[in-house]
Amino acid sequence: RIEMVARVLFAAACLLLAVDAGASKLKESRVLSLRGGNKEKVCVIGSGNWGSAIAKIVGRNVLEKSGFDPEVKMWVYQEQVDGKNLTDIINTEHENVKYLKGVKFTDNVVADPDLESAVQDATLLIFVLPHQFLTRICPKIKGNHAKGARACSLIKGIEFSEEGPILISSLIKEEMGGMDVSVLMGANVANEAARDEFCESTVGFATPANGAVWQELFDCPTFKVSSIQDVSGVELCGALKNVVALGAGFCDGLGLGGNTKAAIIRIGLAETIQFCKMFFSGIKDQTFLESCGVADLITTCYGGRNRKCAEAFAKGGGKTSWDSIEAEMLNGQKLQGTITAKDVMTCLKAADKVSAFPLFTKIYQISFEGAPVTDIVKLS
Repeated sequence: RIEMVARVLFAAACLLLAVDAGASKLKESRVLSLRGGNKEKVCVIGSGNWGSAIAKIVGRNVLEKSGFDPEVKMWVYQEQVDGKNLTDIINTEHENVKYLKGVKFTDNVVADPDLESAVQDATLLIFVLPHQFLTRICPKIKGNHAKGARACSLIKGIEFSEEGPILISSLIKEEMGGMDVSVLMGANVANEAARDEFCESTVGFATPANGAVWQELFDCPTFKVSSIQDVSGVELCGALKNVVALGAGFCDGLGLGGNTKAAIIRIGLAETIQFCKMFFSGIKDQTFLESCGVADLITTCYGGRNRKCAEAFAKGGGKTSWDSIEAEMLNGQKLQGTITAKDVMTCLKAADKVSAFPLFTKIYQISFEGAPVTDIVKLS
């Protein structure tokens, strides 16, 4: 009987292994089918705090999953650190000692200071750098990536025109000759994600097949990725939460309590939803319940550079310039909340909707028009 039970258990184990192997092969075939049997080749365009964190996650994932080329190129703007090229340090020590100190890349992440070389034959382009540089770098990328390449934007911000706000994903699509562009946004403080502290994120896609590939590339046990067919909603959540975080930072700098900060977050979420639906069609309510929505808003209002710098601004009575605060506190990184606050106000003024967004308006007035920081609670 014992021998019979052992045989049954052995057979069951073999069956489970076969099922698992079959699932892995099915997943691999799904990825490979989109490339006509060729493996996806990844390039991360940008190497700041978040760019380095995502390179760490992706670099490990491509080694553990089928359907992806094992090498991940990361374009690094060349800087000198203690007399050495930053790219040389990354490629020998496998660490971005300037923007993600203490976190090691897998050896397959290769830093390249030459943009055309970095994107050579890449099928998956991850854009993660300040959006002000897009018009400068996109012409250098075109013609060097693989045919049929797709992009994913991790850039948080918006642009504007007389017609209204312009998504960064739309700018990339236009600059890259109509390339399909998805987005990844979520409650992802870069240092925490890089240290494998559990978090979630959201892929917003237009083309389901491409959304599936991006989800497969980013997802892992400590970085769980969902997806939704709503590029505009996901991306706008990622941009507008930085504006709300300025308001939360003002509260912290003034020493206001949890009740006040919670109210600012709630009002900020309501104005985010209103802004999204006012200027874009097809926005899904479910998007605001994903990681890119309420979760990202909460974590950004309690951590991250926008909240931290706004707290310093408030403690200084609004007298210290944002440029000075950036230079002192961000180690070469840039604030997105202040830029986005300006762009949001431009859109609201053009649409004659300023009065409909009292929190966004008050944050702008405090940040750029000399209104007292204490006005953050005067929203009526």
